[in-house]
Amino acid sequence: MDTSFQQIMVDPTLAEMGKNLNEAMRILEDGHRESEEQQRHSRKDIPGPLQGSGQDVAHILQVVQNLMHGDENEDSQSHRRMQNVGEQGHMALLGHSLAAYISVLDKERLRKLTTRILSDTTLWLCRLFRYENGSAYYHEDDREGLLKVCRLVIHSRFDDYSTEGFNMLYNKQPVIYQSAACRSGLGQHLCNQLGLPLSSLCTVPCNTMFGSQHQMDVALLDRLIKDNVDSGKLPLLLIANAGTPAAGHTDKLGRLKELCAQYSMWLHVEGVNLATLALPYVKSSVMAATQCDSMTLTLGPWLGLPAVPAVTLYRHEDPALSLAAGLTSIQPVEKLRALPLWLSLQYLGHDGIVERIRHASQLSQRLLDHLTKQTSITTAVEDDLNSPVVVFRFSQTDANSAQSGGPLETLPSNEREIQDTLNRWLGEQLALLVPASGVDIVDLEDEGSCVRFSPLMTAAVLGTKDEDVDMLAERLQEKIPVLISTLRLREEFREEVHCIAALTYIEDLSWPGLGTVRYELSSEEPDENKRQAELEKISSMLLKKLKELDSDLTFSTGPEFGPEKNCLYIGMATEDLDVAELVEMIAAIGREIEENSRLLENMTEVVRKGILEAELQLQKATEEKLLEEGVLRQLPVVGSVLNWFSPVQSLVKGRTFNLAAGSVDSTEPTYSMKAQSTGETPPPTPTSARTKHRLPGQKLFRRSLASSDCVSETSSVGQVEELEKEELREPAPEGREADVQKEPEPEPEQRGETPGEGEGGEQEGKREPEVEGRETEHPDSLR
Repeated sequence: MDTSFQQIMVDPTLAEMGKNLNEAMRILEDGHRESEEQQRHSRKDIPGPLQGSGQDVAHILQVVQNLMHGDENEDSQSHRRMQNVGEQGHMALLGHSLAAYISVLDKERLRKLTTRILSDTTLWLCRLFRYENGSAYYHEDDREGLLKVCRLVIHSRFDDYSTEGFNMLYNKQPVIYQSAACRSGLGQHLCNQLGLPLSSLCTVPCNTMFGSQHQMDVALLDRLIKDNVDSGKLPLLLIANAGTPAAGHTDKLGRLKELCAQYSMWLHVEGVNLATLALPYVKSSVMAATQCDSMTLTLGPWLGLPAVPAVTLYRHEDPALSLAAGLTSIQPVEKLRALPLWLSLQYLGHDGIVERIRHASQLSQRLLDHLTKQTSITTAVEDDLNSPVVVFRFSQTDANSAQSGGPLETLPSNEREIQDTLNRWLGEQLALLVPASGVDIVDLEDEGSCVRFSPLMTAAVLGTKDEDVDMLAERLQEKIPVLISTLRLREEFREEVHCIAALTYIEDLSWPGLGTVRYELSSEEPDENKRQAELEKISSMLLKKLKELDSDLTFSTGPEFGPEKNCLYIGMATEDLDVAELVEMIAAIGREIEENSRLLENMTEVVRKGILEAELQLQKATEEKLLEEGVLRQLPVVGSVLNWFSPVQSLVKGRTFNLAAGSVDSTEPTYSMKAQSTGETPPPTPTSARTKHRLPGQKLFRRSLASSDCVSETSSVGQVEELEKEELREPAPEGREADVQKEPEPEPEQRGETPGEGEGGEQEGKREPEVEGRETEHPDSLR
């Protein structure tokens, strides 16, 4: 590899550097210094990696690799970006390394080389994006270009600004206009960097009556400019969007350019839709951006190029003012920022650049075609036929109409917040299931929380394909019934919880699921801290038991820093969910856990009291034995002799502790009967959970889809009773017939039943005479 690398290197300096690399590393690793000299020059305040003679390259690279990849158990979503860098990305990374080497050339060669790189890159970009006679400024921060443009406009409009400074702005305050749909914090950043007050920033609202609600209101902008001119202010610059950051809509750039020309304002355009200027066919609304005064291009995400600078193209005829504003530099090293783009654009070529942008546009149109076939999905795109950014959301209005088949229902007041919560959940699920799609969540002022698909910003980096868009549409189709069912069952879940005294419904509109409940203790505990501790213990055990159930529902403790504590959060639900059974099961399990906890506490107290009682009885028995046998028998030697001449017949009197009764009993019956008495068996702890007949493979809390829309609580209980009656009608197996004959039939009062009670009781009454008759005819069999 080293030999081939040296062969392709023409520069002898690079070849010599590669040849001596191993020698330099060996010198760093040897360290021929004396130990006394190391101790003399060592300092305790120097960090560990800097101590000694330095680290070897392999160790440093290993540290970098560990910092990049982190823990193996962590979800490394950012690694996918590195996997799709491609050869064009390698060229961009190579440009940074070459820039560091080129910077050490002599001044004359460096000046010629940087001038060539800068002029070539600027010419290529202006031709690609139809911006004739433009200059370019390359910057790392995508806001830096607009900031330099603002400085240029200030120098142009205020002649003595370079000498007088802000004194020129005192009499005539400049005003910067931006759309309400502009990037968040952009105007504040400009004012802070320019030293202007926030009163110099004017935010123009979007349309409310006509046109897109994400476009700047041109009529209102005209009135605002007139008001500022009448008040003695100077309209300076207007920031327009060719693709708003959230929804991807384009302002009416043609009318805005006319308005700026009327008031001698500078028009700056930015947005993702500017990438479509490189395509053969461009929309007229975007084509108007070629007439603006400046535009900012972010080629890195558009073309999948890592660590390449953003570019601001502008038109201005005075190079001195451009130099004063910082748009140009006399330092050759500053011009090397264009080197990664210079290499990458040559590698891609015109066809490669156009193909990547066209592919991203086709992905948006492909998803838009899928969404038009989806029910309960609304879109907020600018143009149904051609929209580089697709924004969609789940709509409860369409869900209600599709579910009921009738007119739209009146939505509750908290409908907007519930919809936003479910759409955030939908966006998270789609991003998790189809990570190559690059979808994210965006909050719009009018629509609320939506899912955004912007392939121009993500497709080249993530390697999004047509199959990924198709899979995204399939996963979306799978999630729509879950969203509809959850919305339909939320109110039913609330009503069922209100019917159970042991449960409290917690209103949490930010939780995307069926709802939130909390189990309440049945016993009154005066100590609040003890009560909260017990409630937390029961809630954790309840959550553990519910997770162990064979069901499709998800149970969790909710957000880590949520306002409610000790609550049970239930996830999304499907159409066949039996809400009544779910609520009763939660209450029954919680009650069982509480009773078992209370039984354990009572048992602890009973054991403690039983031990004390046993100690008292043993002490009393010892005193009685002393009185009965006398003092002499207790002496070591005398007692043995006396017992030999006159033995004493003493009975073994032990004690046994009955946990069920909580009493200390004597062991005399055990030794007399040679068997331990069992006593009475305590009754089992009753539970209120319904025993529901389930089909093989059917999970808990599920009901048949055929009766899910019409089965009520009463009818479902009736079905359970019918199933029990059918089981009673079935004849007993042959293997169990002998057992039935051998076991005496209990009386009706002992079974807790009365003859003739229900249909099952009649069947029992018909079989009893036959069993008794067999017992009378064959008494020997009973023996």
